[in-house]
Amino acid sequence: MPIDRENRAEEFKRVLSTAMKTISDDAELAVSFGNEPPALSGNKAKLPQVSNQLNPQEVAITRGLSDSFALRLSNHSDQIHSRYRPEGKNARAVFEAVEQARIEALGANAMPGMAQNLTAVLEDRFAKVVVNRSNNRRDTPLEEAVALMVRERLTGAPPPENAKLFVDLWRPWVEEKAATRLSTLNEAIHDQKEFARLSRDIIAALDMADELGDDPDQSDEMNETEESEPDGGERQETPDGKEQESQQSAAEELQDSEGDTDASEMESQQSEVDESPDDLEGQEQDDGEEPWRPQLPFSSLSNEDFYKVHTNQFDEEISADDLCDAEELTRLRNYLDKQLSNLQGVVARLANRLQRRLMAQQNRSWDFDLEEGVLDTARLMRIVIDPMHPLSFKVEQDMKFRDTVVTLLLDNSGSMRGRPITVAATCADILARTLERCGVKVEILGFTTKAWKGGQSREKWLGSGKPVNPGRLNDLRHIIYKAADQPWRRARRNLGLMMREGLLKENIDGEALIWAHNRLLARSEQRRILMVISDGAPVDDSTLSVNSGNYLERHLRQVITDIEAKSPVELIAIGIGHDVTRYYRRAVTIIDAEELGGAMTEKLAELFEENAPEKKSGRPKRRARA
Repeated sequence: MPIDRENRAEEFKRVLSTAMKTISDDAELAVSFGNEPPALSGNKAKLPQVSNQLNPQEVAITRGLSDSFALRLSNHSDQIHSRYRPEGKNARAVFEAVEQARIEALGANAMPGMAQNLTAVLEDRFAKVVVNRSNNRRDTPLEEAVALMVRERLTGAPPPENAKLFVDLWRPWVEEKAATRLSTLNEAIHDQKEFARLSRDIIAALDMADELGDDPDQSDEMNETEESEPDGGERQETPDGKEQESQQSAAEELQDSEGDTDASEMESQQSEVDESPDDLEGQEQDDGEEPWRPQLPFSSLSNEDFYKVHTNQFDEEISADDLCDAEELTRLRNYLDKQLSNLQGVVARLANRLQRRLMAQQNRSWDFDLEEGVLDTARLMRIVIDPMHPLSFKVEQDMKFRDTVVTLLLDNSGSMRGRPITVAATCADILARTLERCGVKVEILGFTTKAWKGGQSREKWLGSGKPVNPGRLNDLRHIIYKAADQPWRRARRNLGLMMREGLLKENIDGEALIWAHNRLLARSEQRRILMVISDGAPVDDSTLSVNSGNYLERHLRQVITDIEAKSPVELIAIGIGHDVTRYYRRAVTIIDAEELGGAMTEKLAELFEENAPEKKSGRPKRRARA
């Protein structure tokens, strides 16, 4: 009797689960299938839901994911991995990717069928990622390229066709730096500890040694040395105490010299501030009421040796309704609404969920059975039953929900053209409306350039004889779609401007972040959140053609580091088809623009829930009577 399709799918799941338990050597492994993203947590594995049709491509991908999870359970030690894992974000990403390549190479070398399944997963993954279409290394993740090159060395399998282009972009540089170390990996494929050491050597060779942190092997040697010398602390003392006195006097001299140095540095810094009023242009003087402002380099002119601007004469900060007449804005807004009429319902439901979470933090609560306050009418029945019973009062409790402002900073570069910018505009519109209902002010900003390939800034540079290393060489355009104090109904039409042909050009993210950040610092709200939505690394052909290749990216990283480390502004980022986790500490990457609404609402919900007030007990709080 033939097996029906539904039973075939269930049989496939059962067999796959059994195979995973066998490969992982874990009889307690729990395998589930669903629509959530595939994941492995402890001995629980989530795999994609399998349709009753059992499409061959779908089956191969599911098998590949199950093989990858099972191989990780059987060939990977979390303890060794965490011990050798680098501290820096970029180095850690390379380390993680290379270790995953080792794990999968073990299975691919042992079983040809497993190699085919793992290849199917890689091909499907890179077919969905838009990063492989770039012709520039700045827009491609180094860790992915290194992992595929390691896979090629360990298994002999070439990179998937969809990933071949960006691997070839990185290959000459990586092999120039670390070809010898890459060739030794095959000898350590079965030894995770030795493989981890070699991986750290490769990371150091790729100019990321400063992100490795302490060498765990050297730390172990130092610990053993300290344990073998229990009297080490006593040898520092001398019978007559002279050494202790000399150390104390040396410490006092050092403290005095540091005090003199600090004073001289403060005087020099003060003189620099007095002599450079242009650096403080656009910033208000501290009158004691303004929120704390972090120190430089929150200015694009803060470090002429690191990042400079050839001229800001032609830069523009402009409101959306000043860039376009009212009639055209209305037409563009109507076009935006028609483009995403089906998406609005989905994003609106997500926004309503966010609203319920925020409103739950602002719900009113009361203290009951008090001797003074507002009369509690719900307890008047007591007086009817017993006229001698005293009246009962209630008082509303103070809530700890802090006043908040959120800035949505949207990448308005040419690569966002089409579906991404349409989805971003609609999600920003609906989130602004939702947060406004909850008493949270929202500012919507956009950043691009006024021209392709430099504009008037480049013309001025050419006219001045083309000095070397001119710095940023384009005309910025920073657009205010909705100011924080502007009601949503008045700014709704402005978001249609993103649909205007010719608006989206190039993106200089570092200065855009500074601009949005400084606008937030001028706000009086207790909590300030900056959400960046972008689909790539900063790119401006005019600037990069006359400066170093990573000029804009280095500046962006520096600005992000300063904001995350020194600023009261909470920074989060969402990358559309681009791994922004390389830059931002708190970030998420999505492949499809359709996922943007869910990502925005979830990240905002996480931020608000982190500092939510403690939940009140269900039992009313009563005050004891005398």
